[in-house]
Amino acid sequence: MKHLKAIVAIVALTGLFPVAGCSSEKEEVKLSAAQEEAMSKRLAPEGELALASDVKTAPAGGGGGGGGSRSGEEIYNAKCLACHASGAAGAPKLGAVDDWKDRIAKGMDVLYDSAINGFQGMVARGLCNDCSDEELKASVDYMVEKSQ
Repeated sequence: MKHLKAIVAIVALTGLFPVAGCSSEKEEVKLSAAQEEAMSKRLAPEGELALASDVKTAPAGGGGGGGGSRSGEEIYNAKCLACHASGAAGAPKLGAVDDWKDRIAKGMDVLYDSAINGFQGMVARGLCNDCSDEELKASVDYMVEKSQ
C-alpha cells in the first residue's frame, strides 16, 4: 500500500512539470501586420449566410454576373433544365403540351406562386436562391411559351 501511494505521488508530480513549463511565457506574443492579416484570413468563415427573407427581395440580376436581369431562357438553362427537361419529381417537361395544359389553365399567378414558393415536388425558387422574383416569373413565361 505504501508503494502504491508513492507511485501515485510520483505520477502526479511528473504530470505537473509539463503544465508548469507551458506557463513560463511572461510576455504577450506580438504579431506583425502581415501575420495578423494571414491569421484573420485563415480564421474567417467560408461563405455568407442568406436568409430566405433576404433572397425573396433580391434585386433583379442579383447573381447574373452582368448586373442586369437574366432572361427566362437563361434561368431555365441554368437552373430549371435539370428537372423540367427530364420530368424529375413530376416536373412538367419543357415542350410537353399535355404536361402543361392543366397547369396553364390555373393561371399564370398560380404558376408564378408555385415557382417562387414551391409546390409538391418542386422546392421554393427551384433552388435558384440568387434569382429575383422577376427572373423566376420570366423563366415560367419561357417554359409556358415553349409548352403550348
